[in-house]
Amino acid sequence: MHRLLLATNNKGKVAEIKALLDGAGLTLLTPAEIGLTLEIQEDGLTYAENASKKAVAFSQASGMVAMSDDSGLEVDALEGLPGLHSHRFSPKPEATDADRRKYLLEKLQGMRRPWTAHFQATVAVALPSGEVKLATGQCVGEIIPEEFGTNGFGYDPIFFIPELGLTMAELEMDEKNRLSHRAGAVKNALPILKEIFEK
Repeated sequence: MHRLLLATNNKGKVAEIKALLDGAGLTLLTPAEIGLTLEIQEDGLTYAENASKKAVAFSQASGMVAMSDDSGLEVDALEGLPGLHSHRFSPKPEATDADRRKYLLEKLQGMRRPWTAHFQATVAVALPSGEVKLATGQCVGEIIPEEFGTNGFGYDPIFFIPELGLTMAELEMDEKNRLSHRAGAVKNALPILKEIFEK
């Protein structure tokens, strides 16, 4: 069985990626399951740099093919912020997802709606040799001032998808896995995984 290490400790991401790769014929492992603890500084200048850095570090430490992603929310009214700093956007140390959403909405106060935005994701697949292959995905929507839904994490409860009339946090997992930025990137990474494991 082909083993793929998911280079993240984020339980929400692990659940999404496992659902997306269900049926791909891979045994998916987390760092905790193989006893691997790594703290990677996400100081790259692009999503690709951050995703690659994580995937390479986990792949080389484990000797396995590793997959990582980096993603961010880009709000047009804020000129693309929070972007790369989506997870570290609140000035509060130890900020929660709720703190980050609150801070984002405070920044948008007084600006004309709709607050158009998109989620951007890059997936990196790294081999122990250091070789990295990339795939990307995007999901377009807008930020709304009230939270709806309890599924998902991060900015999902305030990210509204107009064509569905729902926030990302109101979607069931199968629907989210059809539409989300991470879903797009992981789907685009499937041919890469296939090529690696069929060699």
